[in-house]
Amino acid sequence: MKALVKLKPMVGLSIQEVKMPAIQEHEALIKIKATAICGTDLHIFNWDHWASKNITLPLIIGHEFMGEVAAVGKKVSHLKIGDRVSGEGHLVCGLCRNCREGKQHLCPKTRGIGLHRAGACAEYLAMPADNIISIPNFITDDIATILDPLGNAVHTTLSFDTIGEDLLITGAGPIGLMAIAVAKHTGAKRIVITDINDYRLNLAKVFGATETLNAEKQPLNTLLEYLSQKFNIGLEMSGNKNAFLLLLEAIRHGGSIALLGIPEQDIILDCNKVIFKGLTLKGIYGRKMYETWDKMLNMLQSGLDVSSVITHHFEAQDFKKAFETIILGKAGKVILHW
Repeated sequence: MKALVKLKPMVGLSIQEVKMPAIQEHEALIKIKATAICGTDLHIFNWDHWASKNITLPLIIGHEFMGEVAAVGKKVSHLKIGDRVSGEGHLVCGLCRNCREGKQHLCPKTRGIGLHRAGACAEYLAMPADNIISIPNFITDDIATILDPLGNAVHTTLSFDTIGEDLLITGAGPIGLMAIAVAKHTGAKRIVITDINDYRLNLAKVFGATETLNAEKQPLNTLLEYLSQKFNIGLEMSGNKNAFLLLLEAIRHGGSIALLGIPEQDIILDCNKVIFKGLTLKGIYGRKMYETWDKMLNMLQSGLDVSSVITHHFEAQDFKKAFETIILGKAGKVILHW
């Protein structure tokens, strides 16, 4: 089969012919129809510091996908050939304390498809059947492809009670944009989002942000004075050092910050600000298994609309154009068709 592979520790990827995956008795084989490019895939494409420390080569990338069941192992009973599916890309041990307490999303032995084992940017993907999510008919193929990052947005936004609250989101990437929609859907009063990319800030307006701020176009002191002490909840979606430090200033005493963005460098944190302001910081990794999936599907059924986040479609063989479009900053979510 054809797959999008990271072969060498340098910038770029390549389409390669690779061996079809075999499935075990508890797994299913999925014929991939579409994959979406994640920020993590961009880290791998660029082979930055994070990728070089966390990725073993060669690797088939990708973990955001939808497809159809092509085969099932003999111990799989809840899936049948032809089912439309997506999947939870975090594979957990099932035996540690967190897993046994129903907190699988915090399993210290988590392995990710497209990170630690062959991923979804290929014509076929094998994965444990328990990680596969059947797609209801009311969800389109496009939305099914981005359920993984939507789950990130849902998990992050629902970490704190948003009803009637003022939110500051730093980072208007696809997950930050979808977080706007989730926050509005769950009753947030005011949603302000910052970024340095006007294209994405304009998308944020489409999603209904109360206010958008280009943090690069105004002096930091002015921005700090304007935002300071006005928000009960902060969602850090950028992985940018300055954005995180801005949140520490902007959140009211007793406020809460959820951290999803992955920094490319160490951040020196003034713990006195956290202590004396009584802040709550919460790290977010992935989705709650499987609470987030249920909430996400239910919200989509009740009117949550994130379709505007998808801005580009490419055939898989045109992956270079897809990554170039993202790197230029002129895209929301980009989908590859297999």
